[in-house]
Amino acid sequence: MRQYLRHPFWQAVGLLLVAYIVVVFVIPILPGSAVVPKSVVLQYMATVLVGVLIWVSDDEARWTTFKEPLQDLVVQPRLRVARTVVLAAVTLVVGCFTYGQVKASVAAPPNLRSIHPAPPSQITFRGKAITLVGLDNPLRRTGDMAAHLAVGHRIYYQNCVPCHGDHLDGLGHFATGLNPLPANFQDNGTIAQLTESFVFWRIAKGGPGLPREGTPWNSAMPAWEEFLTEDEIWSVVLFLYDQTGWKPRTWEVGAEQGAAK
Repeated sequence: MRQYLRHPFWQAVGLLLVAYIVVVFVIPILPGSAVVPKSVVLQYMATVLVGVLIWVSDDEARWTTFKEPLQDLVVQPRLRVARTVVLAAVTLVVGCFTYGQVKASVAAPPNLRSIHPAPPSQITFRGKAITLVGLDNPLRRTGDMAAHLAVGHRIYYQNCVPCHGDHLDGLGHFATGLNPLPANFQDNGTIAQLTESFVFWRIAKGGPGLPREGTPWNSAMPAWEEFLTEDEIWSVVLFLYDQTGWKPRTWEVGAEQGAAK
């Protein structure tokens, strides 16, 4: 027994075993602790394994002694049965792990996913409450339209071109690296079907502002309210419709629920 305790190989195996027991069984029973997730267990064990390998390879004599059982397992005829068992066990473990990663899941989703999210009736923009129902673009009624479009042009080309593209077709330089792809404003299924208040909401709140019932969205769209003013976003909305030639959907006059027509 002492010869095993003094052997670097069995010392390394013992350290790995002790580390696994501590992480999986000891830590969860400590006051204020919880069950350690499998991913964290894997990270801890990988760290311990690296540390053990550094220790056994730090000294040439220890490293040579450490490798002896492995070399014997591979080449010694008397260990043919053990070699076969180990090979079969490793193959089985790798196969089970691979199967667990690729097998189809039959679990029901936690939420029913809404592909086309409904906008909220009201949002908060930098602390200001904005009612979206029945809201039209206020810049269409004030100021010089050419000046508004110039601001929208500047904002778009400073911030939106890398993803949505020079032609507003969702084919910017970064588009191929994103999933889902950026919106193609030239497509008649995007802003042509939306009210300007909807587009304002999507620009202002971005991916983080999408409703939970539609998750996972994985949208890379940032919340532009953190970078742009309210008028700048409305100017971009004007620019999008002006450049694509689409007309925004309008609200029914006197509609109780603000339904778009």
